[in-house]
Amino acid sequence: MLRFLLVLLMFFRSPPSLGFRFVVSPCASLISPPVRSLLPSSNPKFRSDSLLRLYSSSADTPPPAPVSSDNINNDDDESRRTQNKNANKNSKQNRRDNIGKAKAVDRGQYQNRYVHRPNNPLSGLPDTSKPFTVLGIETSCDDTGVAVVESTGKILGESIASQAGIHENFGGIVPGLAKEAHAANIQATIADALDKAGMDVRDVDAIAVTVGPGLEICLRVGCEAAKTLAIAHSKPFVGVHHLEAHILMSRLNSSLEFPFLSLLVSGGHCQLLRCDGIGSYEVIGGTLDDSLGEAYDKVARMLNLPVGGGGGPAVEALAKNGDPSVVKLPIPMQHRKDCDFSFAGLKNAFRMAVNKMKEIRGLEEGGDLAEQDKADLAASFQNVAIKHLEQRLKLAISNTKRDTPAIDKLVVVGGVAANKAIRESLSNICEANEWDFFVPEARLCTDNGVMAAWAGIEKINCNISDVPTTQEVFARYPFSNN
Repeated sequence: MLRFLLVLLMFFRSPPSLGFRFVVSPCASLISPPVRSLLPSSNPKFRSDSLLRLYSSSADTPPPAPVSSDNINNDDDESRRTQNKNANKNSKQNRRDNIGKAKAVDRGQYQNRYVHRPNNPLSGLPDTSKPFTVLGIETSCDDTGVAVVESTGKILGESIASQAGIHENFGGIVPGLAKEAHAANIQATIADALDKAGMDVRDVDAIAVTVGPGLEICLRVGCEAAKTLAIAHSKPFVGVHHLEAHILMSRLNSSLEFPFLSLLVSGGHCQLLRCDGIGSYEVIGGTLDDSLGEAYDKVARMLNLPVGGGGGPAVEALAKNGDPSVVKLPIPMQHRKDCDFSFAGLKNAFRMAVNKMKEIRGLEEGGDLAEQDKADLAASFQNVAIKHLEQRLKLAISNTKRDTPAIDKLVVVGGVAANKAIRESLSNICEANEWDFFVPEARLCTDNGVMAAWAGIEKINCNISDVPTTQEVFARYPFSNN
């Protein structure tokens, strides 16, 4: 130790003519107080500097001033505070700007947007001169769906693993549990669909998978499985937009041609879209707050209904036995002349009606209403929800009369499209306006592997495929009106 200190002092006192100067900074833990007193500075701000700093210099060049780490940290902190402040300001401004506007419409607030790129086969294409098959995988929410579909529209094999029993007691979908169930079921569901099709994965011509929008951790399970298969077996790979897949299901085994109007009603979405072609969609109306499917689920829970098969079917079944005139609920946005939707106010009005009914019946908090009371409440909710859809649709039909080319077809898709009362009501409106009405069969309205496979087929027919190694998933993935 003594030898080290002597060498240190010799270097410190070396003449500048050597062409090198050694600057010694204090380090309290290594240098004793007597030696530290000989050093040029004992400012504690410099203690983070290295013990020795070697630099080339001339005899009259002063040593560089030590940089204070405190100053660096202060500058970084100030920069971060400024960035956070600006981000919060922009976020608040965006929220203010979008008040009263449909959430579904992209106004530049979303980083990722769905972009259609025809004639861009990045991972190859199957031979489309003859029928080809696609393995489709869907894991955007709470059901693991896989199917093998032929380009002719024939469903060769289909399998679905439902998670209804997992989430029933939680009052909604728990993303972490959904992801775990997807991971546990994905391989068996793929194997089951292939087995029903009498095929091996090597026999399919391409692989398609939902990549958004949806629950990101759930989307990732299906996407990783599809990517692994596509890479391992050198298959063309197609990333599918979940909402586009719902829309395109109406073209499976039907004569439907573009353009058409689509009403997409599901657990996470409520949109009216003008559809001009694959990847060409204009959102002309969307929900300002909640989706219709989410409203159905909340109503089911407020009525203490078993929701193992979904809140929508439970409310629909109960409403058949009710009288909608018993309970008066307001129709949302009656005086707005646009095609947007809102269900938050209706949900709140329904909650108040339930509480009032319980008060009239003399029930304490947590008490359960009689079945007929529940049926009347359910019937009232469904009646008002349908009237809201009818009003928005009538406005949309009126607005499209000025469009070129003209539209005379309505497609209703999404999980809520399985509701028979909604189907009948919207079909009647189309008939009155001499429009054609299209809706997939009920079992294909909800999330399934067929929709992913068929959307993949539609995109392959546009000469589109994607790169599996770089494919990402997107929780938010809006259609752009630009």
